[in-house]
Amino acid sequence: MSTASASLIHRTAIVHESAEVGEGVEIGAYAVIGPNVHVGDGTQVGAHVVIERDTMLGRECRIHSGACIGGDAQDLKYASEPVVLTIGDRTVIREFATLNRGTTATGRTVIGSDCLIMAYAHVAHDCVLGDHVILSNSVNMGGHVELGDWVIIGGVTAIHQFVRVGAHAFCGGSSAVRKDVPPFVKAAGDPLRLLGLNTVGLQRRGFSEEDRVALRKAYRALFQAKLNLSDALAQARTTLDANPFVEQMLQFIESSERGVTL
Repeated sequence: MSTASASLIHRTAIVHESAEVGEGVEIGAYAVIGPNVHVGDGTQVGAHVVIERDTMLGRECRIHSGACIGGDAQDLKYASEPVVLTIGDRTVIREFATLNRGTTATGRTVIGSDCLIMAYAHVAHDCVLGDHVILSNSVNMGGHVELGDWVIIGGVTAIHQFVRVGAHAFCGGSSAVRKDVPPFVKAAGDPLRLLGLNTVGLQRRGFSEEDRVALRKAYRALFQAKLNLSDALAQARTTLDANPFVEQMLQFIESSERGVTL
């Protein structure tokens, strides 16, 4: 075990000999740090946290009491193969959240930097979360879900396996997400429905008026025209002005395998 001298490890905590603990780390009472775990500098691990194995925590993360991180995939095909969970810098994981490692399908589960995973949320095997993602209380994700940067998911929302949610999208609470959600939009409900652009989120993140106008035009062309989505997409390709964020939305829709929420 590589344990930095400046770290504060409670006497009741258990740290595996193969774990690596960075400078300035705090590990609370009865926490368990398993084999091949790396805890980055300045990270705080609360009481009764379990980091089971093969997990890399970035710098200055905060793991609150009772969280269970790096557990085996809840997948009948999982056969104890060597797989990992990686978590970026400054991510906060609240009480009793559960984050599983990957399977041989991808080999890893990935959580970005500056994320907030609230209490009782579940991140399943092979999921990929970008930076600045917020999962509210009791969000439950199936395997292989992908969330882009700055995605916000409201509480008690279920996300079906293999679903993608594009960057800067917002999904309201108590929703059921069965199909892909395009970037830059709001959606809510069961069944899930689009509710327009995530205008407030885009303003808060510094999107220019020009870009917001371009995205509004794209939204109307794609989702409010009296055309099926394939025809609307083809028409949008020929009528919309060039814009990198509009292009991101178009490419997201074109690459969808599960279908797109409307």
